[in-house]
Amino acid sequence: MTEYERRRDEPEVSGWALGGASFAATMMVVIGFFQVIAGLTAIIDDEFFVVTRNYTFDLDVSAWGWIHLILGILLLVTGYGLFSRALWAGMAALFLAVLTAVENFFFIPYYPFWAILVIALSVWVIWALTRPGVLRA
Repeated sequence: MTEYERRRDEPEVSGWALGGASFAATMMVVIGFFQVIAGLTAIIDDEFFVVTRNYTFDLDVSAWGWIHLILGILLLVTGYGLFSRALWAGMAALFLAVLTAVENFFFIPYYPFWAILVIALSVWVIWALTRPGVLRA
């Protein structure tokens, strides 16, 4: 099968889907920077984030910092991979976006507005990446 025949048989990708994929890639990079900044803040100054009393998931702030930092670096790398619309980057981005949303849910008592913002951006990335034709094999 020639390249022309293969492309002819592929479904037409809407401009909205491609724009959404580009925005999702950009948001992955931005969320990655947010996570790296929050992680470094927690590691460098572990008294910056103050936890609510009697919080069920009481984890050391430095531990949260390392989780944020590692996840942020992975998000940055995956975000850059998404610009090529590669399938591996899309699958990794979906996994990391879900992981980021869950991780920030547990981080709400430490920094509520920031955590909710990152959750909302992660959900938007998930939505944008699940549009038909956004990722190619």
